[in-house]
Amino acid sequence: MSSPFPLPALHASHSGTWLRPANGVTSTVSKGDAIMAAADTPVLLLNAPLVASRLGYPDLSGLDLLELFAFVHPARFCVPTPRGLAEALGLEEPQGDENVPAFLQAAAGALMAICESAEWTEREGAWSALQNLVRLRWPWAQVLGPFLARPAKAERWLFSKLPEWEEAPERPAPRQTELSPAAVLARLDQLTGAGAEQREGQRAYARDAAQVFSPRDKRGEPHLLLAQAGTGIGKTLGYLAPASLWAEESGGTVWVSTYTKNLQRQLRQESRRAWPAERPDGSPPVVVRKGRENYLCLLNLEDALQGGFAGRAAILAQLVARWAAYSQDGDMIGGDLPGWLGTLFRKRGVAALTDQRGECVYAGCPHYRKCFIERAARSSAQADLVIANHALVMVNSARGRDTGQRPTRIIFDEGHHVFEAADSTFAAALTGQEAIELRRWIIGPERNSRGRRRGLAARLADVSSYDEAGGDAVEAALEAAHALPSDGWLQRIHEGAPSGPVEALLAQVRTATYARDESGGQEAGYGIETEAAGLPGELIEAAGDAEEALAAIRAPLMKLGTRLEAILADAPDWLDAQGRARIEGARHSLAWRIDTLAAWEALLERLGGPTDPEFVDWLAVDRSEAREFDVGIHRHWLDPMKPFAKVVLEPAHGVMLTSATLTDRSEAGPEWGSAVARSGAAWLEVPPRLTAADSPFDYASRAEVLIVTDIRKGDLPALAGAYARLIEASGGGVLGLFTAIRRLRAVHGRIADRLAREGLPLYAQHVDPIDTGTLVDIFRDDPRASLLGTDALRDGVDVPGHSLRCVVMEQVPWPRPDILHKARRLAGGGNAYDDRIIRARLAQAFGRLIRSKEDAGHFVVLSPAFPTRLLTAFPPGTPVLRLTLEEALQRIASGVFGAGNPATGVNESVGEEPA
Repeated sequence: MSSPFPLPALHASHSGTWLRPANGVTSTVSKGDAIMAAADTPVLLLNAPLVASRLGYPDLSGLDLLELFAFVHPARFCVPTPRGLAEALGLEEPQGDENVPAFLQAAAGALMAICESAEWTEREGAWSALQNLVRLRWPWAQVLGPFLARPAKAERWLFSKLPEWEEAPERPAPRQTELSPAAVLARLDQLTGAGAEQREGQRAYARDAAQVFSPRDKRGEPHLLLAQAGTGIGKTLGYLAPASLWAEESGGTVWVSTYTKNLQRQLRQESRRAWPAERPDGSPPVVVRKGRENYLCLLNLEDALQGGFAGRAAILAQLVARWAAYSQDGDMIGGDLPGWLGTLFRKRGVAALTDQRGECVYAGCPHYRKCFIERAARSSAQADLVIANHALVMVNSARGRDTGQRPTRIIFDEGHHVFEAADSTFAAALTGQEAIELRRWIIGPERNSRGRRRGLAARLADVSSYDEAGGDAVEAALEAAHALPSDGWLQRIHEGAPSGPVEALLAQVRTATYARDESGGQEAGYGIETEAAGLPGELIEAAGDAEEALAAIRAPLMKLGTRLEAILADAPDWLDAQGRARIEGARHSLAWRIDTLAAWEALLERLGGPTDPEFVDWLAVDRSEAREFDVGIHRHWLDPMKPFAKVVLEPAHGVMLTSATLTDRSEAGPEWGSAVARSGAAWLEVPPRLTAADSPFDYASRAEVLIVTDIRKGDLPALAGAYARLIEASGGGVLGLFTAIRRLRAVHGRIADRLAREGLPLYAQHVDPIDTGTLVDIFRDDPRASLLGTDALRDGVDVPGHSLRCVVMEQVPWPRPDILHKARRLAGGGNAYDDRIIRARLAQAFGRLIRSKEDAGHFVVLSPAFPTRLLTAFPPGTPVLRLTLEEALQRIASGVFGAGNPATGVNESVGEEPA
């Protein structure tokens, strides 16, 4: 049993501040005294940024136990709260805020004891890392030193310790096979387990899902299935049954695509029922695949460890290096790196360690054979199941490096988000931020810039020296790229002194946008926009000059791509396998930039001319709290499912889109029209198959919708008071959803202290210095906690059980009437288009409430005039009551819900579907 560590400990919450001396008694102190105590001597803290936020002192520092936990247990999960840390360390949870300081001392003692224990499984590398952290003056370094024994022999450096990936032969094309319904159901029974209840809805769903794995009849005509599966059907195992059977019989790869990282984690767990962790040869049959920007870049890390990072960021790099040695796959965003680690250091240190800017040098990197990204790509080529996200599937289909590895059997789970993902993937934006990134990619470091960024000339130096034409193309691209914006471009535009044709265009865009804005966003500090129609002559002239400058960049890049192809076709003697891989990577990157430039030129060419009915173009100034951060021109497809159908659906053999909220629901029941339109099926020659399985949950007796009619819109004090009283009545467990960040912050600021004093913690997106995934972890872990958030929490949260028992929406989630929405609304039926969006949002939000058959709760909308036509968003049979806040509080406090319970309000129970 470890002893409490003899250092002072500090804890602050919305209900007060407590300080415990090294060997003394915990006492309540003022915020000022707490800040002074932390300044005088190192104090134990848990989540220093959060404590600093509670004290209103952003410069607070101390001995953060989360940093120590990340050092002692890298790649291990821990909810960053006293309760979560107690569970992770096997300690007794502190009861009440006043007992937290004593617990922090006990937790510090427990972590020190682990470091002295012979059973410490993460000992390797710790002593060497600590020596580096001593030089960086990590607050824990001197404290931890006596507890870490020097190893008997020198420890291997991370970059020598990581295993290398191995090349594998190309996987043959899958065999053509038909899945029999009996075999699919037998596999489903195997996955659900002996003795499991047979759910007819799940069995029918699995049989339908098997259809997408049949051999296709014609090129460009995939088997397309739209499958709606209500919550509780068990759709994950429903489609994994035929997917695993097909992969086994055909030797092919199935891609399952999600929209949220939470579902990816769930899928990885569920897939263990169908596949082992490893095949006999050690390769993984299931691989989680994400975009490059999610993975640790080893070259970036090496640069950070060797002086590229300074101050606190350098400490973060050392902790990340500790994690990298134990990580399962190097996934920094949603993987086994604690989501809270980056936020402890307040700056974008984690992002700087990933390949966010497309700067990878591929085989030119000294760590190429150990690269997490390359390992994931190669593993996915050999996998039976690849778990990815919508954006990656679309990008991989559009410009994957190996056409033979592009997905051909795809299941889009959370299929209601495919439209949004396609809208983002196939859009074009010529903005200052995008243009300056292209300049940096071509030219490389300029002036005193730090980091490892290398321009085209450095990446292809050997090619330039061997191939004169290729060298000339590189030089021409470098010269032409000086026309792109450089550092300080936004300041120059503000001062009326743009440099170069693209900055001159952005200056005209900014002037026109401010002149024509009628949204009121200028005064409110929001971003502003205007349609790209009827533009002034100065802007059109500037667009022509910028278009010529972009064409002058694209031409040598295209020539360079041709020369690289020629070198690969007639390889010189010095070109080894590593050099060939590097040139292949360069070709891939070049193609991406050439496509980007072509899209920008097409966008500029249309300015001043007739509008293209397939696109929506607009000018925008992006701002946050009245601070400008970007200016540019945007283009989106009016229907992004047209390029989606061409790029993703047509080359595929079988595609399934599935979700609990795929269809719109009217009084007549599910309507498939919008689901078909938003799937891309309208752009194919073959019609999709449609199937639906209703949820088995008894919503009539386990849930109800309460529409509160006496909270006037715009009355912020009344809104805040309603939230506080609803959380009190429910005893926590409330998920509060907002349509505006400003109102969320205002409500949180008014009620957090009051709730904390009653033992009801309140957390909030855009307020607490904690990433969204960690906020959900905290909310899930504590049944008395409540969480306020915006769109990201509306359908990206899976919190079954008692921790989520009430969902509160501040108002009807009307669509934001921006230019793109107005254009689609006009094309999609006006008010009916809006209603479909709102019903989908309500259905997704309601879906957070009931995640299992044991769940029960209330769905509250604070809207005095909730339109009756929107009630069909809720499952059939769900009671809907219009009532006052006092009546709603009585029902929530007494645990009354569902049909047959006494109600004082007007009951508008959602009708059952007609037979």
